[in-house]
Amino acid sequence: MRVITGTAKGRQLKTPKGLSTRPTADRVKEGIFSIIQFEVEGRRVLDLFAGSGQLGIEALSRGAARAVFVDQGAEPIAVIKENLQKTGLSDRTTVVRSDYQSYLSGAREQFDIVFLDPPYAENFLEIAIKSISEIDILRQGGIIICEKPAGKDLGDDFSGLIRQKEYRYGKTSVVLYRKG
Repeated sequence: MRVITGTAKGRQLKTPKGLSTRPTADRVKEGIFSIIQFEVEGRRVLDLFAGSGQLGIEALSRGAARAVFVDQGAEPIAVIKENLQKTGLSDRTTVVRSDYQSYLSGAREQFDIVFLDPPYAENFLEIAIKSISEIDILRQGGIIICEKPAGKDLGDDFSGLIRQKEYRYGKTSVVLYRKG
């Protein structure tokens, strides 16, 4: 797993050991950043189920102004911090050890881009999207990028969010919602 482009291009990223974290495949990550390539620079990013931090790190490498990484596990938090040190991007970040619901209920800043890539077997994705739609952490025009198993329906009934397009990459789909 590597940073695709930007200031940290080519840097290898570490992933947490075990099966509790499922890193985003490079092909999917390339697809995501191809879709949002003109919406990253200068933006504030939330990587909510951060794992290794690779999505937020890619955004920072491509010019995002700031990123917050949230994960509940001690090992993922350590890996995120190590990856940020390795890429030289730590100065524009906050790393938070918390479960996603606690973080969202106490969040006080707004974001332009939110990455959601939770464990597939749980219903965390639907709950997180609903929570984000109900609280004021996504700026007007901001986007939520959701990674999910292909075939799993998320629906488009989230208050204040407009479902954009769904992209499929083998067994993985990416869905975009925009606040508008």
